[in-house]
Amino acid sequence: MSATAATISPPRTFRDVWLISAGHGLTHWYPATFYVLLPLIGKELGLSYTQIGFLMSAQHLAGALSSLPGGMLVDAIGKNGYMMAASLFWVGMPYALMSLTNSMWMLVLCVMLIGIGNNLWHPAAIPTLAHRYPQRKGLVLSFHGMGGNVGEALAPLAAGTLLAWFTWREMVVINIVPGLVMATLILVMVGALAKNRAPDGEKDKRNDVNAGRGQGWDMRRYLQDLLGLLRDRTLMLICVSAGFRTLTQVGLLVFLPVYLAYEQGYSPIAVGVCMTVLQVAGMIAGPIAGHLSDKVGRKKVIMSSMLVSGLMIIGMVLAGQSFAFIVFVALVGFFLYAMRPVMQAWAVENTPRRLAGTGVGLQFTILAIGGSIAPATFGIIADTWSVYAAFYFLAGTIILANLLVMLVPPARADATAA
Repeated sequence: MSATAATISPPRTFRDVWLISAGHGLTHWYPATFYVLLPLIGKELGLSYTQIGFLMSAQHLAGALSSLPGGMLVDAIGKNGYMMAASLFWVGMPYALMSLTNSMWMLVLCVMLIGIGNNLWHPAAIPTLAHRYPQRKGLVLSFHGMGGNVGEALAPLAAGTLLAWFTWREMVVINIVPGLVMATLILVMVGALAKNRAPDGEKDKRNDVNAGRGQGWDMRRYLQDLLGLLRDRTLMLICVSAGFRTLTQVGLLVFLPVYLAYEQGYSPIAVGVCMTVLQVAGMIAGPIAGHLSDKVGRKKVIMSSMLVSGLMIIGMVLAGQSFAFIVFVALVGFFLYAMRPVMQAWAVENTPRRLAGTGVGLQFTILAIGGSIAPATFGIIADTWSVYAAFYFLAGTIILANLLVMLVPPARADATAA
């Protein structure tokens, strides 16, 4: 074997992509299951609508407060495979605790623990995939995002089926089994990623890949680096724009079913079909947009997706009870979810590798803030004016996000994994 041939790295399989994407699906599976259980839990515990709303706000708030520390922990420890397994365990176990609760405040504690565990996943998983597949960041992160869509689409069906035979308390105990199995698989099969090694020949043009590695954890330097991230105009514009996109997404997920049932008179089955259409369209869109962004650049894909998303939301409201409404819902899901992995890849590219976990944690902190704002703001607008005005508000937020993307400095706007 020649020296040249010996230095050529073997082609990477997508085994890690599929496994990590499946794990991501479970981090979405658990919260999606909780939406089905919540009416039963609320009825048994005598919770008001305000108390149920407080529960969801507490979960988003816990996610916002834990994302950045989670990223710091990932960067400090560096054992990403183990961190992902810990996240799955952390998300699943509070559901077992729910089976023992008889009070509102115990329930709040459980959902906050779920929010913390769920937000530990992304700072470990996203940099792992992005750095192991540097030339295909958009594509592999789209598969990761697709895993979340699959989890959100299948969880309500599975929960509803189990509830035909079990009580909600029995079901939350049974439901921890998938998380335990997946956590074990990640420990065994992805544990090798703990060293967070870079592929042969990969170079980060913005940073020294080895900076901070093997030199101990220097808190002073880390805080200086973190301040540098907060001052990075490109990264912050990407993150804030992504926050507005999440605000739009959460607003739709929470209030589209209510709108369909209250304003359009849809049956529960019809509501379920519309929400499934939204998720399926998102699953289809992710890999297409991710691959396209690897080829033509992140900014072009994001700007076009955001513009069309805003227009489709307006079209959806105007369509009423016609068949066109379902078409518009599918198009909203397609373009809204298409940009999610692209924005994640773009943010990773504009973050020093030694701070990859922190960068993702910072982004998801802003996303959680956007998600926590959406339900309350939408509700206030709907009660004050109309639900239609609230949907126009969501269309406006995605257009505002697009304006922020336009402000990203052009020198780094179309960075791809070079």
